[in-house]
Amino acid sequence: MHTEPDPRFAPPGARVEDVEVEGGELQLAGRGARLGAALIDLLVVLALFGAIALVTPWNPWARTGGGVWSPRLPQALAGFAAFVLIHGYLLAKRGQTIGKALLKIRITRPDGARASLGRLLGLRYGIGYLFAIVPVAAQVWSLADALLIFRQSRRCLHDSIADTIVVNNR
Repeated sequence: MHTEPDPRFAPPGARVEDVEVEGGELQLAGRGARLGAALIDLLVVLALFGAIALVTPWNPWARTGGGVWSPRLPQALAGFAAFVLIHGYLLAKRGQTIGKALLKIRITRPDGARASLGRLLGLRYGIGYLFAIVPVAAQVWSLADALLIFRQSRRCLHDSIADTIVVNNR
C-alpha cells in the first residue's frame, strides 16, 4: 500500500538567494578583513573602558550579581554609548568604523548607496546591543550572526536585517 506523502510535512518550496553584486562595481569585503576590523573595533572599545577604569572609580568589568538570565541593561547601554562615541562620526560620514577604515572596507546598501546613520545604529548595531541585555540571548544572537557570514553573500544576520553589505573601499 503506497500513499502520497503528506504535503504538510514537505520541505518549503521557496527559493532563497543571496545578494548578488551587479556589474562587478562593488567588491564584497573578505571574511578575514571583516573579522580583523571587528577585532580592531573591540580592542579600541576595550582600551577606552580600560582608560576609564584607571581614572574613575567605575569598573566596567565588575560583576553586578544576578544569575545568567539577569538583565545587563547598564552594561549594554554603556557599550552602545561607547560604540557611538568612538565610531559614530566615521559611520555617519563614511560608513566605517575605525577597524573598517584601517582595513579599507566600508558598509553600504546593496546598490552601493550610503547607509543612513539611523539604519546603521538602529538596525545593524542596535539590535545586537538589545540582545546583549540578556546574556544567553546575546550568545545565541552572536553565534547566529557570525555563522551567517559563510553564505555566498558574506552577509551576517545584522547585514540582512539592516539591508547592508560590506565592500572594499575603492
